[in-house]
Amino acid sequence: MIRIGIIDDQEIFREGMKMILSSQEDIEVVGEGATGLEAYRLCEERALDLLLMDVRMPVMDGVEATRRIKRDFPRVRVIILTTFDEDEYIFQALKFGASGYLLKDAPPVKIIEAIREVHGGGALMQPNIAARVVEKFRSMEKDTQTRGLSLLPPGKGR
Repeated sequence: MIRIGIIDDQEIFREGMKMILSSQEDIEVVGEGATGLEAYRLCEERALDLLLMDVRMPVMDGVEATRRIKRDFPRVRVIILTTFDEDEYIFQALKFGASGYLLKDAPPVKIIEAIREVHGGGALMQPNIAARVVEKFRSMEKDTQTRGLSLLPPGKGR
C-alpha cells in the first residue's frame, strides 16, 4: 500500500484528488493539508511514503517544504503537482529532492502512474518539463566547459 498525503491550498482540489486516489487498491490517502508547514507536520505525525504537493501555498511554499522534508524525512518522496511551470520552481524543487514535477492538467491516469513510479524509486516529469530540465543541464555543462570544468566524469561526453 502506498501511503499518501495531499498538500494543496485549494480544498476542492484536495477532495478531488482524494476521490481519484482512493479508488486505487494500492493507494491510501492518510492525510492532507493546505500549507507546506502542514506537509511537514503530516510527515512528523504519520508514516507517509509520498506527498503530492502544490508549489505555491501560504505560510510555507512547496519548494521550502520539500527542502525541509527531504532533509528530515529522506524516505518520504515528493511529487510537485501544480499549475506553475516556471523554471525557478521546477529547478528548485528538483534541487531540494522532489522526485516528480507534474502540472495539474495531467490526466488522473498519469498522476497515478507518477505515484507508482516515484514510490518504486523512479522519477517522473511531464515531457515538456523534462525537456527543460535536460536543456538546463546542457546549458550548465556548456558553461562549465567554457571555464575548463565539466559536470561529466573524465572522458565522458567530450
